[in-house]
Amino acid sequence: MVLTEAPPALGSSAISTQAIRRLDLPAEGADRDFRFALGDGQHLQILNCADDGDMIAVAVVPLGLDGFDRIEAIRRFLAALHGRVIPPDTRLTRQQRARLRRMLQAFDGHRAGATQQEIAQALLNIGHLDRDEWQASSARHAIKSLLRDARSMVAGGYRKLLRHRRPR
Repeated sequence: MVLTEAPPALGSSAISTQAIRRLDLPAEGADRDFRFALGDGQHLQILNCADDGDMIAVAVVPLGLDGFDRIEAIRRFLAALHGRVIPPDTRLTRQQRARLRRMLQAFDGHRAGATQQEIAQALLNIGHLDRDEWQASSARHAIKSLLRDARSMVAGGYRKLLRHRRPR
């Protein structure tokens, strides 16, 4: 692959050298991969493509369906780079995050040997139920659903969390 010079629109007027220096690009000969902290525990991995001391940053986005997610990541990166408010991560709603937390708690309880009823008592704040009440309880079905979905996540489904939902 041959890299060509960036067009004039991407020269020093489009991206301030001061902003690029805030990235703390690795020194010549150092690792060309590094991570940029976005805050809130999130990072972007950056490849330093600076050549001959030029300070030009370019984002390349593959034109597949994942490109939309990557463009949003670039918007978040640019906001952090230029000291602006970082847009919120819209991949998960507050309700989805709460359900994922309950899924992991249920899964941890199950792995620790807790019964489904004990998990429901801890997560859903229900009292002790006798056998017949437990069999007919909506809490029982909620815990079964949480455990089923948690097993799916642990088996690799967590990768879906990185993508936005897309219409089919």
